Amino acid sequence: MKKALSLVLVLVFVVSLFGGVFVIPSAKAVAQEVTYNLGTEPATIDPAVSVDVSSANIELQVFEGLTRIDNKNMPQPAIAKSWTISKDHKTYIFTLRDAYWTNGTPVTAYDFEYAWKRALSPDLASEYAYQLYYVSGGEAFNTSIKVGTKYYAQTVDAKGNPLTKKVGGKDVPVPNMKKEIDPSKNVGVKALTAKTLKVYLQSPTPYFLGLTAFPTLMPVCKAVVSKNDKWAVDLTNYVTDGPFKLTQWSHNDKMVFVKNPTYWDRDKVKLTKITYLMVEDESTALSMYQSGQLDAAVNVPLPDLPKQVASGDAKILPSLGTYYYQFNVTKRPFNDARVRKALALAIDRKGITQSILKGGQTPALALVPYGIADALPGTDFRTVGGSYYKDNDIATAKSLLAQAGYPNGKGFPAFTLLFIASNARKSICEAIQQMWKKNLGITCAVRSEERGVYLDDRTNLNYDIMWTGWTGDYMDPNTFLDVWVTGGGQNCTGYSNKSYDALIAKAKATVNPTARMATLHAAEKILMTDMPILPIYFYTNPVLLSKHVKNFYQSTLGFVDWKNAYMG
Repeated sequence: MKKALSLVLVLVFVVSLFGGVFVIPSAKAVAQEVTYNLGTEPATIDPAVSVDVSSANIELQVFEGLTRIDNKNMPQPAIAKSWTISKDHKTYIFTLRDAYWTNGTPVTAYDFEYAWKRALSPDLASEYAYQLYYVSGGEAFNTSIKVGTKYYAQTVDAKGNPLTKKVGGKDVPVPNMKKEIDPSKNVGVKALTAKTLKVYLQSPTPYFLGLTAFPTLMPVCKAVVSKNDKWAVDLTNYVTDGPFKLTQWSHNDKMVFVKNPTYWDRDKVKLTKITYLMVEDESTALSMYQSGQLDAAVNVPLPDLPKQVASGDAKILPSLGTYYYQFNVTKRPFNDARVRKALALAIDRKGITQSILKGGQTPALALVPYGIADALPGTDFRTVGGSYYKDNDIATAKSLLAQAGYPNGKGFPAFTLLFIASNARKSICEAIQQMWKKNLGITCAVRSEERGVYLDDRTNLNYDIMWTGWTGDYMDPNTFLDVWVTGGGQNCTGYSNKSYDALIAKAKATVNPTARMATLHAAEKILMTDMPILPIYFYTNPVLLSKHVKNFYQSTLGFVDWKNAYMG
């Protein structure tokens, strides 16, 4: 106290001596700017066609849908300020608030109608169009055949099987010219007014409001997008409606976002600038973080994770996701379920999670991860469903491989395990490569690819086995299970099982929660018996995060939302 009083007396004397006013400078305000390592160049920033979390983590900053997911993974009003739901839970009426695009024009219900029908259009060929199959007529439109400017259903035979014909050596669908599909009339989304959107669903969908926050269902500015196919690669035409605006994109280097002055809820946005870097090497990103060039990063190098967690520079966040490999079931020997299961059982998942990852991940002995509610209150879908196989079950694996005609790996053909370049993925691939060699006597090559090439190979079934990870799109088991229906937009394995398809369709039409969950469990059992995919572990989300970043939020769905974050 004495020291403080003496300082005050000195200041009074100085002020008196010079006759001026003395002002003690205040603490320097913290710049509301954050730099985050996204880790990769996005494949696209068009919400209708993006398929990966990296792209979504850009779109979530610059777009906003009818709802936005809060920090409890629950949908909250966003561009829709309110809604009503019919008694049969099939009709939704959304009332839109006053909101604007970055070009200053209003966001309208017509923009939503256009965006949803654009995503469904067979012309766009969106892999995620099936997220709108819940809308009445959505699937029929998406799977229709365009003839001239009109769309028609595909002709089917007496048993309901789609008919095709040979054109240029390829099988092409035969249109039924008597069954025109008019998207303006036959798809259940309609702008009644500029501020009123009506949605009619195929059947009650308990997670539909969560879906309206997903990128595929985000609006696009009809006036801009309908006139420019390249709108999402040209920032002068990249018109958006979210908390931030993209102002710079140096490919494979960085993206720069600034606070969007036209955003309806801009008063709650504190950050003025976000810089996304695209540094793929996790160790390089860590060095940049330690030197102050980064405030946060999507990944932490595996060898450094325990130390970074102990220092408080890394957080292990929960994740609703599964790390798995997928088989090309159209190629020998992976067209044999015994081979697929043998490869799955010959993996020591516990060893991978504890010795390599060290981030709280758990072995995946099924597809759907923990964290999704089952029918009864307080129950978990994974806990109820249990495990479908044993970890590191080498004896059964060897027996299955012998039954398939490859005793001790003899005669097993050469194949390649493919992944997107990443130190962590490489470590896991090499560990599994060694396990298959030791436990089954088979040899494989391990190869990394750049993301764009990898995605092309995945879509075109140009692979043997490849790494894939799936993070839920909404809080329901269906988000993991409906991927694998025959011809599904994300089912890039060649897998098809009519019984499985029927169960997924039944679950979507079932209202009773207990019956619905029982159907989804039955579907997962079929999938884990056929095993077109090879689950390895359930994700966590280890991230680098400076203590100066406040209110950072990354949902269990993997999406980073900077809207409420600030630097302090």
